[in-house]
Amino acid sequence: MVKILTVVGARPQIIKAAALSRAIRDVFSDRVEEKILHTGQHYDVGMSQVFFDELGIPKPDYYLGVGSGKHGEQTAKIISGIEKVLLSEHFDGVVLYGDTNSTLAGAVAAVKQHVPIFHIEAGLRSYNMAMPEEINRIACDQMSSILFAPTQTAIENLRKEGFMDIEVRFKYGKERQVFNSGDIMYDNSLYFAKFSGQTKILESNSLQANNYILATIHRDNNTDNPARLESIFRALLHISYEDKIDIILPLHPRTSKLMPKNLSPELYDKVVQSSLLKLIEPVSFLEMIELEKNAKLVITDSGGVQKEAFFFEKPCVILRPETEWVEIVAHGAGVITDADFNRIIEGYRALSKHKVSFPLLFGNGKAAHFILEKIIDYLE
Repeated sequence: MVKILTVVGARPQIIKAAALSRAIRDVFSDRVEEKILHTGQHYDVGMSQVFFDELGIPKPDYYLGVGSGKHGEQTAKIISGIEKVLLSEHFDGVVLYGDTNSTLAGAVAAVKQHVPIFHIEAGLRSYNMAMPEEINRIACDQMSSILFAPTQTAIENLRKEGFMDIEVRFKYGKERQVFNSGDIMYDNSLYFAKFSGQTKILESNSLQANNYILATIHRDNNTDNPARLESIFRALLHISYEDKIDIILPLHPRTSKLMPKNLSPELYDKVVQSSLLKLIEPVSFLEMIELEKNAKLVITDSGGVQKEAFFFEKPCVILRPETEWVEIVAHGAGVITDADFNRIIEGYRALSKHKVSFPLLFGNGKAAHFILEKIIDYLE
């Protein structure tokens, strides 16, 4: 029996952890014991606790409650909290997801205690070092014993950086391993899509299937920059009124807080008074899947939502200057527009007119099983 500590702190990590916990419960319960540590990086109930409840994830065994804060302050608190847990209880390995401050902190705490790190979503690169996430993911990859890459592109990124050639050894002389595991979020999307129809999110917002746009905005370089936020909302209003189409926008707490400050008074009034631009509270994961499944198109700055749009065969306008999920753009299923008003409009028009293909790029929906088998092999 191997014992692992799963570290989560942000909504996407909580959702990804559901797939691994489900696989342990259903298949590996006699071989793997899992304990969950929630850092509290996302402390809003609508962004965190609801996902534990809805997705059937076991209640966290440890909760650090760090909340928000500057990057250094927040990361330091998480490192200290995880270190205390690792010193108080024996774990054979630590599972980390993605690229948040919780990911970086978990890696630093674990590697200092010589506890093997298993990084899920390894090898993603935007090559934009101005992104905090890029720093976090690169650092975590370097400290990890096993890198679980979600796509072949991620594998090639790691190969270019020498991960396949450089001989790195960890405690007891164990070498680093690299695998293309497929995307664990694809596991979840396939599994939970069966239940998303039980929600009333479409009815409660008067939406018709395939006749609305789903939009999300949460990255700080968009929300904290008045010019960028203004441009994005101008584009959303333009599209909604020109095409007479509903756009539903579940508001991230950061976006909701900064809109009155960073939008011009005139635009802010138009946004909040619009009958076509529907601003709603954060939604649950099942509600989000239902919105993604039934949307005509998705407009987002979220990496996770880009993928989920692809899973459900929806074209995607990407409100960033680059994307880690280059496969989506390469196959014509996504268009990078940044926060440029004209490019957003043009991207939306292009995706609306052309037939888009959605090949299988993210594995077979059994990433969690593959990951657990490799972890067990490594530790036993």
